[in-house]
Amino acid sequence: MKELRVDNLSKSYGDKLLFDDISFLIHTNDRIGLIGINGTGKTSLLNVLAGKDTFDNGEMKHPHDFTTSYLSQTTEFNGEDTVAQAIFTGESPVLRAVHHYELALKELEADGQNIQAQKRYIQAEELMNKEDAWSADTNAKTILQKLGISDISKRIKELSGGQEKRVALAQALIQEADLLLLDEPTNHLDYKAIQWLESYLKQYRGAILLVTHDRYFLDKITNRIFELSFGKLHEYRGNYQVYLERKSEREASELTAEHKRKQLYKQELDWMRAGVQARGTKQRARIGRFNELKDNLNQSQEKAQVDINIGTTRLGKKVIEAKNLSLTMGGQCLLKDFNLLIQGNERLGITGKNGSGKSTLLNVLAGKLTPDSGIVTLGETVKLAYYTQQTEEIPEDVRMIKYLQDVAGEVRTATDGVVSVPDMLERFLFPRNSHGTLIRKLSGGEKRRLYLLKLLIAQPNVLLLDEPTNDLDIDTLTILEDYLNDFEGAVIAVSHDRYFLDKTMKKLLVFQGNGKILEYFGSMSDFLESNDSLEAESEETQVKKSEKKPDLQSPAKPAVKTKLSYMEKKEWEVILTEIDELEQELEKLQEEMNLQTSDFEKLHTLQTQVDDVEGKIAYKLDRWEYLSEFAED
Repeated sequence: MKELRVDNLSKSYGDKLLFDDISFLIHTNDRIGLIGINGTGKTSLLNVLAGKDTFDNGEMKHPHDFTTSYLSQTTEFNGEDTVAQAIFTGESPVLRAVHHYELALKELEADGQNIQAQKRYIQAEELMNKEDAWSADTNAKTILQKLGISDISKRIKELSGGQEKRVALAQALIQEADLLLLDEPTNHLDYKAIQWLESYLKQYRGAILLVTHDRYFLDKITNRIFELSFGKLHEYRGNYQVYLERKSEREASELTAEHKRKQLYKQELDWMRAGVQARGTKQRARIGRFNELKDNLNQSQEKAQVDINIGTTRLGKKVIEAKNLSLTMGGQCLLKDFNLLIQGNERLGITGKNGSGKSTLLNVLAGKLTPDSGIVTLGETVKLAYYTQQTEEIPEDVRMIKYLQDVAGEVRTATDGVVSVPDMLERFLFPRNSHGTLIRKLSGGEKRRLYLLKLLIAQPNVLLLDEPTNDLDIDTLTILEDYLNDFEGAVIAVSHDRYFLDKTMKKLLVFQGNGKILEYFGSMSDFLESNDSLEAESEETQVKKSEKKPDLQSPAKPAVKTKLSYMEKKEWEVILTEIDELEQELEKLQEEMNLQTSDFEKLHTLQTQVDDVEGKIAYKLDRWEYLSEFAED
C-alpha cells in the first residue's frame, strides 16, 4: 500500500499565510474532500502536492515510484495538438504506447496505401501488445465518450472552454495514478456526466483528493474531509454529512472554550492595566500569554456572519415574457418557438445537456443576444442583475471596499434597516482586516465572490444566474442559497449542481438538445429519479420489441388519444379532492409560519414544507388540465 506523508507543511503567498504547520497522511483508497472558503489555500495545497509549486517549510514523503495526476482549474494544452495527443501525454509506458498507436492509426486512415504508414502502424500495434495497453486505449475512449468528447482528432484550439476542461479531466483520469488530485471536477459537466463520474471515482484504484462545491458529489464520493481554516487543517473521518455533524460539535465546543478565553482575557487585561512594576520571568511569561489570548480572540472574531438580508426594489406582476423564441447558432437549433412567462417570486432552474442553449437563453432574456425570431418583454419595474460565467472587467488596482462603495455607500435591508459596506463584506466572508486589499491580490474564487456581492448590493428584483456554483466555495453558496430563499424577486438560474437546484428552485427547464425543452415541476433529485425510471422502462421496452417477430403488414397509423386510460380515470376521480387537501395543508403551514416569529430554524423547515406543497399543487393542476381534455362529461 503506497502512502503520501506530509509533515509540518507551511506556505505563504505574499503577506498572507495560507497553511501553517499542517500534517496528514494519504493512503490508497482514501477519498478526501478538501473544503474551505475561497482564498484559504485549497488550490495552493493541490499545486504543492502535485509538485507544481513550492512550500516554505515542511516535508513530503512517498515511495520513489509514487505517481500523481492533477486536474487543475486552468488548462495548459498546446492549441495545435489534437485531443488524442493531449490526453495521452504522460510518462508511463502504457500511455506512450497508446499515444504512438493513435498517431499511427490516424496516419494509416489518411493514406492506407502508404508503406511507411503501414510499417509504423504495425510497430505501434506490437508496442500495444507488449505493454498490454489495449484496455487503457478502450478505457480512454470510454471516458471521453462519457464526458461528451467524441472526435479525438479535433485540435484543442477548436474546442470550447468547457470541452477543453473535460479533455483535461479525461487526461487526469486516464493516467490512473496513485494519487488523483481534482480541482472542481464537476465544472462544465452536465448531470449525466456527473452521475457517471461518481460511479467511476468509486471504483478508482488509487487515492483521491478533490476540491468541489457539489455537496451531493462530495457526500457520495468521500470518506475523509480536510477543512482549511485560518491556516490550520481540521480532519474529519466520514463523508460530507458526517463532516457537518462533527463540525457542529467542534464549533459548540469552541464556543465554550471561547467564553472561558474571554473571561481569562478580562482578568489578564485588568492585570496589564494595573501596571505591574516588576518584570521578572513570570511577569514576562504572563504578558506573552496575554498577547496570545488577544491574538486568539481577534482570530475567532474574524468568523463571519452569514445573514446578508439585502432588500429589493418593488416588482410588479409582469416580470419577463418570451414569445415564440427561435434561435440557431453554428447550425444547431437552440430555441424553437419557445415561450416563457416569469412572474414575481419565480424560482426557475435551467439544466440539461452541455451546448444545448441554456446560457444562450439567459443572454436572450438579458438582451445580450437577439433571437432569430420572437420577442422578449420586461416589466416596467424590473431591475435586472445578471451573474455571468465570466466576471466583468474589475480594476485590479482598486481596493475591495472602494469597488463596492462605487455601487452603494450603504445597503438597505429587507426590514428597512441600513447596513454599511464593510459589514456587508464581513457577512460575505471577507474579514474586516482584508477590506483594504487590492483586487489583484485576491484569488479567482474571491474575485467571483466580490463580483456576486457587487450585483446583490445594487438591490435588484430579478436575478439571472449562469452557473453560480462554479468557482464559489461551499460557505459562499450556503449564504447565496439562504439569500435566494428570502429574496422577494424572481430568480432564473442555470446550473448542474443538484444540491443548489434542490434547495432553491421550484420548477425546472431541462434542455435536451435540438430545441427540445422539458418543463418539470419539482426538485432536481425528483426529476433525476423519474428520468432514471423512464430510461430503464424505455430500455426494457426496446428489448421486448427486439424479441418480437417483425410485423409484415403495412404499418398502422399512430392512434390519436381520445379518452382516458383506466389508470387516468382513477386519477381523474380523486384529483380535485387531492388538490383541495393540498391547499388546506398549505393554509395550515402558512398559519403556523405566521405564529413563528423568532424560531428561524423552525421557519426554515416550514418554508421547505410550503415549497414542497406548492410544487405538488402546481403539478396536480397541470395534470387536471391535461386529464380534463379527455374526461367524459
